[in-house]
Amino acid sequence: MLEVFHLTKRFHRKPAVDDVSFSIRPGDVLGYVGPNGSGKSTTVKMLTGLLDPTSGQVFYRGRNVRDDLTGFKQVLGYVPEEPFVYPYLTGREYLQLTGRLRSIPEKALCAKIDALLDLFSLYEHRYSPIAAYSKGMKQKILIGAALLHDPEVVIFDEPLSGLDVTTAMIFKNLVRELSGKGKIILYSSHVLEVVEKVCTRVLILRCGQVVAHDSVENLRTLLSSPSLESVFAQLVVREDTGKIARNMMGLIAG
Repeated sequence: MLEVFHLTKRFHRKPAVDDVSFSIRPGDVLGYVGPNGSGKSTTVKMLTGLLDPTSGQVFYRGRNVRDDLTGFKQVLGYVPEEPFVYPYLTGREYLQLTGRLRSIPEKALCAKIDALLDLFSLYEHRYSPIAAYSKGMKQKILIGAALLHDPEVVIFDEPLSGLDVTTAMIFKNLVRELSGKGKIILYSSHVLEVVEKVCTRVLILRCGQVVAHDSVENLRTLLSSPSLESVFAQLVVREDTGKIARNMMGLIAG
């Protein structure tokens, strides 16, 4: 189990993440949602060791991950929000580099890489430099690299960014397959329709604080809402979005 206790991160004394706690069991997919600036990516960076928390702790299998951060990263798969990759490498070379750093045996690694490239419709581009890839193609490479070593914990931060409709559908089914295999999954996203379909539970942030944490079904029942989007609107959105849209159209038309 992945457990987060009172996680807090302050920048210049201002909290970006404020006393956040949750747990994820094997097979669970926790949807981590909130508006821009709510603390989603900051939380992800603390979980992956890219940022040190101001306070709070993260435990995996009952052990503080800070006691052996390298060991925790060995069982972690992470797809970041931005596709930062080595542009001068080909797609195949990038996956080879990732697999070798993960100490995957060469024969098994080559077979996995070819299969992943084929599944993501990148096989014909395997020798092209990543600099020539579209954003969606780069995102596919990142997803493949994150899953190459069969991680126990998977963290997705806006994973659908740049993906075409077909690949997005494949990815949603992939999340379900990972859950069925007992993986621990944190899915940070602003695409509420996808979160509603693939996540077993949802945590909603506002200004770095947890305002809801439950299953989608329970949240809809408690707030008498037909969808996660309407739940989100009740808990987080303070503006009259319809009025803003009408005013924008009036401004454009004028």
